[in-house]
Amino acid sequence: MIRERMHRYNCPVEATIDIVGGKYKAIIIYHLIDATLRFSELQKEIPQATSKMLSQQLRELEADGIINRVLYPVVPPKTEYSLTDLGKTLIPIIQSLCDWGDNYFKLLGVPTPCEEKEM
Repeated sequence: MIRERMHRYNCPVEATIDIVGGKYKAIIIYHLIDATLRFSELQKEIPQATSKMLSQQLRELEADGIINRVLYPVVPPKTEYSLTDLGKTLIPIIQSLCDWGDNYFKLLGVPTPCEEKEM
C-alpha cells in the first residue's frame, strides 16, 4: 500500500504529513512511544477521539507500517498496539512537536495543558 502511494508525493514533507497528519495519528504515536497499549487504553489517553475515528486512524497507521496490531484470540478479544521499527523512527519528530508545543504555551504565558512525557 505504501509503495502504491509514493507516485503522488511531490516532496518528502508531503509524504510525512500524509503519514502522521491525521487528526489523532501523532497523538497515537506519542502514546505508543514507551508502551504497548490496548484499544481501551488508547481511548482513555485520547478521550476526544470517537471509537470510529480512533479505529480508522489506527488502521491507517497499521497500513502504513507505523504500528503493529496484535489480536489475541480470547474472549473478549484483546488487541494491542505498538510502534514498529519504522514507527520508532518518528519518535524524534513527535518529540520535536511536543517541545514546540510546550514552548508555544510558555510564550503565551499559559500552563501546558498536559504533562510532558519523559523521553
